[in-house]
Amino acid sequence: MADEKARRPKVGLFVTCLVDLFRPTVGFAAVKLIEAAGCDVEVPAAQTCCGQPAFNSGDDGDTRAIARGVIKAFESYDYVVAPSGSCGGMLKLHYAGLFNDDPAWKARAEAFGAKVHELVSFLTDVRGMKDVAARFPGSVTYHDSCAGLRELGIRDQPRQLLGSVEGLKLVELKDANVCCGFGGTFCVKYPDISNAIVERKTEEIVASGAETLLAGDMGCLMNMAGKLQRENRSVSVRHVAEVLADMTDVPPIGETRES
Repeated sequence: MADEKARRPKVGLFVTCLVDLFRPTVGFAAVKLIEAAGCDVEVPAAQTCCGQPAFNSGDDGDTRAIARGVIKAFESYDYVVAPSGSCGGMLKLHYAGLFNDDPAWKARAEAFGAKVHELVSFLTDVRGMKDVAARFPGSVTYHDSCAGLRELGIRDQPRQLLGSVEGLKLVELKDANVCCGFGGTFCVKYPDISNAIVERKTEEIVASGAETLLAGDMGCLMNMAGKLQRENRSVSVRHVAEVLADMTDVPPIGETRES
């Protein structure tokens, strides 16, 4: 019984496609933070995309196939954690509805969804983390991603932990809860509208006077970083996990060491 009580929870890290392909540092930062919260972390090799692009395009057949694979890959873990409110929302809230005509798989999807958490929400709401051992001198502002905020209720959690980072000054972003224009496949289907939305967003980011922009979703971050660079704005962009894990020795998103 004592060994059972002492067992560290086992977390399966859902890395996300964008982290895997464009910003692996975020994955390593997530592992560091989850381990600091008293858990053991594994990254199942069988994981794939969460299926959101197919889901948003109305392709329920392929989405169901993806969902079955993801559920099987993570079913043995105590928790499933994703450094993305968008992917986290897909895993947690939308899988079960794909199997309304299949009671057995619907039950498995519901049990799976109950274990899914966005990274910063998991640290604070599940594991009770109140501070981090990190240092990041300078001013930052924070963008609340649509899915994280509206689907998963993530707003105060990142701000709480950022408040414990030594040297960091948080400047609230005007209309922080307004979409950045990415929207997954939305930016591909409606590029002109997407560009107009992100243009307004970058205006607010620059007006904040912050040196660094943070958020919890790579899609939002890459969209805003790209627009800031096209406008020649001197604002760095990072995933919040990198700052919380004190892993900011890599260039900001979209920049190279030489630039």
